Amino acid sequence: MHWTSFYRRSRHINGRAPRQRQFLHAGPRLHRKSPRDGRSRGPAGGERMSTAPARRARPPLPLQNGAEGDDEREEEVDEEEVGDDEAEEEEDDDDEEEPRLKYQRLGGSVPAILSTDAAAAIAVADRMVALGTHNGTLHILDFQGNQVKEIAAHTATINDISFDADGEYIGSCSDDGTVAINSLFTDEKLKFEYHRPMKAIALDPNYARNYRRFATGGLAGQVLVLTKKSWGGYHKKVLRDGEGPIHSMKWRADLLAWANDAGVKVHDMRTDKGIAFIERPKGIHRPEFLLPHLVWQDDTVLVVGWGTSVKIAAIRTDLSQGLNGLQRTITTASSEKYVDIVGSFQTGYHISGVAPFGDLLVVLAYIPDEDEKEKTFSTSVTSRQGTAQRPEIHLVSWKNDELTTDALPIHGYEHYKAKDYALAHAPFSGSSNAGGQWAAGDEPLYYIVSPKDIVVAKPRDAEDHIAWLLQHGCHEKALAAVEAGQGRTELLDEVGSRYLDHLIIERKYAEAAQRCPKLLRGSPSAWERWVFHFAHLRQLPVLVPYIPTENPQLSDTAYEVALVALTTNPSFHELLLTTIKNWPPTLYSASPVISAIEPQLNSSSMADSLKESLAELYVINGQYEKALSLYAELLKPEVFEFIEKYNLHDAIHDKIVNLMIVDNKRTVHLLIQHRDIIPPYEVVEQLLHTSKKCDKRYLLHLYLHALFEIDIHAGKDFHDMQVELYADYETRMLLPFLRTSQHYRLDKAYEIFAQKELVREQVFVLGRMGNAKEALSTIINKLEDMQEAVEFVTEQHDDELWEELIRQCLQKPEMVGNLLEHTVGNLDPLYIVSLVPDGLEIPRLRDRLVKIVTDYRTETSLRNGCNDILKADCVNLLVKYYHEARRGVYMVSMDEEVHGNRADDGSSRGHERSSSVRALDIKSRTRCGARCCLCFDPLPIQDISVIVFYCCHAYHLSCLEGGLDSMRSNSGQDSDGGMDDEDGSPSGQSRMRCVLCTTAAS
Repeated sequence: MHWTSFYRRSRHINGRAPRQRQFLHAGPRLHRKSPRDGRSRGPAGGERMSTAPARRARPPLPLQNGAEGDDEREEEVDEEEVGDDEAEEEEDDDDEEEPRLKYQRLGGSVPAILSTDAAAAIAVADRMVALGTHNGTLHILDFQGNQVKEIAAHTATINDISFDADGEYIGSCSDDGTVAINSLFTDEKLKFEYHRPMKAIALDPNYARNYRRFATGGLAGQVLVLTKKSWGGYHKKVLRDGEGPIHSMKWRADLLAWANDAGVKVHDMRTDKGIAFIERPKGIHRPEFLLPHLVWQDDTVLVVGWGTSVKIAAIRTDLSQGLNGLQRTITTASSEKYVDIVGSFQTGYHISGVAPFGDLLVVLAYIPDEDEKEKTFSTSVTSRQGTAQRPEIHLVSWKNDELTTDALPIHGYEHYKAKDYALAHAPFSGSSNAGGQWAAGDEPLYYIVSPKDIVVAKPRDAEDHIAWLLQHGCHEKALAAVEAGQGRTELLDEVGSRYLDHLIIERKYAEAAQRCPKLLRGSPSAWERWVFHFAHLRQLPVLVPYIPTENPQLSDTAYEVALVALTTNPSFHELLLTTIKNWPPTLYSASPVISAIEPQLNSSSMADSLKESLAELYVINGQYEKALSLYAELLKPEVFEFIEKYNLHDAIHDKIVNLMIVDNKRTVHLLIQHRDIIPPYEVVEQLLHTSKKCDKRYLLHLYLHALFEIDIHAGKDFHDMQVELYADYETRMLLPFLRTSQHYRLDKAYEIFAQKELVREQVFVLGRMGNAKEALSTIINKLEDMQEAVEFVTEQHDDELWEELIRQCLQKPEMVGNLLEHTVGNLDPLYIVSLVPDGLEIPRLRDRLVKIVTDYRTETSLRNGCNDILKADCVNLLVKYYHEARRGVYMVSMDEEVHGNRADDGSSRGHERSSSVRALDIKSRTRCGARCCLCFDPLPIQDISVIVFYCCHAYHLSCLEGGLDSMRSNSGQDSDGGMDDEDGSPSGQSRMRCVLCTTAAS
């Protein structure tokens, strides 16, 4: 099924001349379901309508009635204007308005019905469509045109059809003079004979609940209202008579409107009073050829289209002004309600039907030829010359602001008159104010009926809007509409593809690339297709930043093609490096990209970014040594972490200088740490002969200094060079180096120090060379530092040097004074004073002598005090030794020792035993054939416990305890129990003593 926008003429709101445009169909569409019964609201199986050349705007028919309201007439277009040039046509395309409606021929059973009959009338209910034919048959159709029911209601042309509000009853009237009312869901049938052609019928909206009431009229000129009586039969009431044939009739709520030759009248059926009369437009001499068309927009607004006039009447209940500032005094028979004409305008065409479109109007226009106009108003003979124009659908406001105009290619339109067409619409709710969009199921359907054709018009939906935007190059607006949810999700792919095609055609490659993530979303195939397309156009670098690496993930070939494309131009090398760092290495193979870069490696114009990119690719490919060479060449700070991470210490032999330039401290540490792999001579050789711009001597100094601190002999071959480097960069380290190293030449070092006037270093070298007197002379004459001179002489341990020091100092009085100050403890000051010639004036001599005497006294006092302390310490230590020597050491066998260790540690004897075990050297002595000093038996300590004293006397434990008991009994009377023993222990505590030593002492 295809909905089509036909050739149309667009009139802007601002009143510019209308233009005619052709619009393509919007493609296949799904049917919408009716909110009431779930049936499809769109026709199915219909024929896609072809288009025909659009016609030019014609001048309106002359207006003779002078009706009030805003009259807007189209200006006549000269034939010469048809030949506008191409530039004007392009400008018209830019100003073209989007159509509001789309069209389709009603299919289903309709083509078969109209092939043998002709359509005469149509009515639309909520759930069905009723089609009346010239043969008098009623066809009940669904919204797809499929016949549901067929009713043989009449024998002649059906002029009018009416449904009740519930869609359960249908009424029809015919030229055969009959009115038929049928129930659509039961067998109930009614038929009324009036013997005159009946032209209009209107069922009460509450027909089933309101006594089967309906109204009808025809050529007899009577407006009849029939109501079923409670006891049977129908009561007939004539509302109006004698004003000519009844041409049209519509019933809404309690209001019944009909049109006769005099005009349109509105009757209140609730109060049974007339409300208003709207006069027939002037200039319509034969109303049967230009029929009036009545439609209720809602319960209070009636739209009247008649001839070339449209009037909108509002039913009001008070005397307020009408809408749009229009107020009309209408003759009315009721003081409760009246009619206010709120809109009125003239058209340039004959009106064949009118219907509401939200707050707008849909008008079916019949365009007569000039000759046809004259015949229409001058004779009653119908002309069938086949010169009629296509009927048109005009979408206009109440002020006749024409929004769109569509020409319909109705079958056989050349032979039809205005009265041969009819327009009906399905009941709907909602408004077109919100951008012309309707909720699903609420959009109105319009049926344009001709004798052999039925076309269904429908408001264009969001997808139609998107298709129109794409067709007219408004891709951004179409994309925004899709993203806003105004169409199926699947449309995003189509819109995105067409948008990208448009940008590529416009050569807006960067913008197209920027749009790709949003337009291509998660489709791997779409991404790959556009990657190769950009590559074909040689514009792939602009797309690379937007290529996804996950969700979706593309093929490895797509990523490789993208990376290779970035290697071709130096302006893309920075992007190449960024891309390689950002893309996971598992996405692609690095080998093709490496192969594309390596031929440029020896080029002098190769950018650093390309080298770094190649290094990153080498890392991905596992070629770490090649990557290290590039990192070192690029002086990358992270090269040290790279070396440690991949253990590349063997690969840095030829990269020492570059590493030094990057970070000399880290490089020196690395070289020192791995000096077994990179020998010092190799480092020195590279640094000495490098051609790179760097302070190679300073770098060499740093390396040799660090090497010397770690291993003083590792760089011994370069100590002569190191002396010079210290002299240049770090003189404070010279003396420690000179004192430590033995691998430098003294004469060469002296020349360097003399050249750089490093006096202290000269002194040290002279001293090392054995020329102490010259060194001393240098200290005195150049440094004039007596303390250093004294220290130097002291270190030499040469008495003659002291004499030389005194001799040289005597030549300078000031130096004599300094010598007196610094020789205390080294030389006798009196000796120095005795050598001073008489009459030699020495500055501050008295103060210095006082200081010497004071220092001497202080030194003497300190010496005496130290001697006293030393003597006291010696006495105390001897006493302590004596007491300790009197104590015995308990020696036990190994078995007893183990048993003693398991015993309770609380006893004093156990404590003494545990302490005696540690005296291993004394225990070894007792094993050398020693004997007990009491029993004179040998001392086998394996089985018998032994006591050994520091006096080297040894006893059996049993012998010693017996001897001591006898000694205590003899001397117990003379001892004072409260006195301490000689060793300081209380007398209450039993202490073992050597029997022989104790006896001798007593």
